[in-house]
Amino acid sequence: MQMFLECHKFIFSLLGKEREELIMANENLETKRWGIAAAAVIIQLCLGTVYAWSVFKNPLMKMHGWDGKSVQLTFMLLMGIIGLAAAFGGTLVDKKGPRIVATIGGILFGIGTLLAGYADQTGSITLLYLGFGVIAALGNGFGYVTPIATLIRWFPDKRGLVTGLAVMGFGAGAFFMGKIAPIMIKSFQQIDPTGKLISSGVSTTWYIWGVIFLILVTGSAQLFKNPPAGWLPAGFKPASTSTSASDSFTLGESLRTPQWWMLWAMLCLNVSAGLGLISQHSPLAQDIYKKTMGLTGTLTPEQIATVAAAGGAVVAYAAIFNGLGRLFWAKISDNIGRKMVFMIMFATQAVLYILIAKGFVASYILFMIVSCYLLACYGGGFATMPAFAADAFGPANIGKVYGFMLTAWSAAGLIGPYVFEVFKPQALYIAAGLLIAGFCIALVYKAPSGKKA
Repeated sequence: MQMFLECHKFIFSLLGKEREELIMANENLETKRWGIAAAAVIIQLCLGTVYAWSVFKNPLMKMHGWDGKSVQLTFMLLMGIIGLAAAFGGTLVDKKGPRIVATIGGILFGIGTLLAGYADQTGSITLLYLGFGVIAALGNGFGYVTPIATLIRWFPDKRGLVTGLAVMGFGAGAFFMGKIAPIMIKSFQQIDPTGKLISSGVSTTWYIWGVIFLILVTGSAQLFKNPPAGWLPAGFKPASTSTSASDSFTLGESLRTPQWWMLWAMLCLNVSAGLGLISQHSPLAQDIYKKTMGLTGTLTPEQIATVAAAGGAVVAYAAIFNGLGRLFWAKISDNIGRKMVFMIMFATQAVLYILIAKGFVASYILFMIVSCYLLACYGGGFATMPAFAADAFGPANIGKVYGFMLTAWSAAGLIGPYVFEVFKPQALYIAAGLLIAGFCIALVYKAPSGKKA
C-alpha cells in the first residue's frame, strides 16, 4: 500500500510538471518575458531608494541628538550586507526559483523599513541598525540579484539591454526618493508651540514606504518564473563565444577558472574608483566651484550656501547619469562586446582621473561634465557585468555565479571610500591606478572554452 501511494504521488508530480510546461508552451512567451522585465524594473526602483539615505540622516540626528558617525553606521551596514545577501540570494534563486526569493526579499525589505520607522518613533538607534542596516539590507540583496538572474535566462538575445534596464531602475530609485522623501518628512514633522521638535517626520515617511515596498516588491515578484528548459526566442542563435544552458558552469566550476576571478577583479576595481569619488564628490565639486568663482578667504553665509548648492548640483546630475549609463553601456555591450566596453570605460576613466589630479579640470562646468561621465561608467560596470558573467559561464547557474561575484561590491565599498579618505592628496592617482589595472585585466581576458577551461 505504501509503495502504491508513493508511486501515485510520483506520477501526479510528473503530471503536474508536464501540465505547467504545457501551459507555458501555450503562452505568448515573448509577451511574458517583457512583463517580467517590467516587474524587474519596479522591484529595482523600490530597492534603489536606499541610495537616498542622506535625506534621512540629518532629520534623525536633529531629532535624537545622535552623532553623524553613529547614524552613518546604518548606511555602512546596509552597503556591506547587501553584497553578501546578494551572494547568498543568488544561490537560493538557482535552488528555489526566482519567485520565492524575490518575495522573501520584498517582505524583508518592507519589514526592515517599517522597523526603521519604529526606531525613529522610539528613539532607538539599535533598532535602526537592525531594521534598516540588517533586515532591509538582507531583503535588498535578495531582491537585487533575483531580477538580474531571471532576466538573463529570458533574454539571451538582449542580455545587456535588459540587465541594464533593470539596474538603471536601481539608480533611478534614489533620484525619486531624494525628491519625494524630503517633502514627506517636512509634511509629517511635528513642532510644539515652543518650537520644540516632537516628531521628525521620518517615522511616518518610513511607515508609508514600508507598506509600499511590501505591496510593490512582493506583488511584482509573483510574475517571476524561469523560462521552459531549452527555450530560446524565435530566430535567436547563441553566439559561438557564449556558453549555453546545457554547458553552464556550476559555481564551484566557475571559481576554479581564472576568468571568474578576473571578472570579479574588474567589477571590484571599477566600483572602488566610483564609490571613492561618490564619497568625496560634493567637497571636490565645492573646491573647484570656489576656484572657478574666485572665492577665497572667509566666506559669507550666503556664499557658503551657494557653494554647498553647487556641490549638491554636481552630485544630483551625476546621479542621473549613473542611471542612464547603466542602460547605455549595457546596450552598447550587446553590439561591441562586454570586454570592449570595460576596456573603454577603464581607459577613459583613468585618463580623466589623472586630468582632475593634475588640475586640468579646473572649470566647474567641465568638472560637472566629467563627473557625469565617470558616474555613467560606474553604473555601466554594474549593468554590463551580469551579461558578461552569463556569456562566460552560462545562464543555468547565473544566480549563484553572479550573486557570489557581487562580493566585489562589498570589497569595493571598503576600498574606494578608504582610499579617498585616508590618501586624499594621492587618491585620484590611486583611483587611476586601479582603473589601469582593470584595463590590463580586461585586455588579457579570454572567455572560458567549456568546462575544461
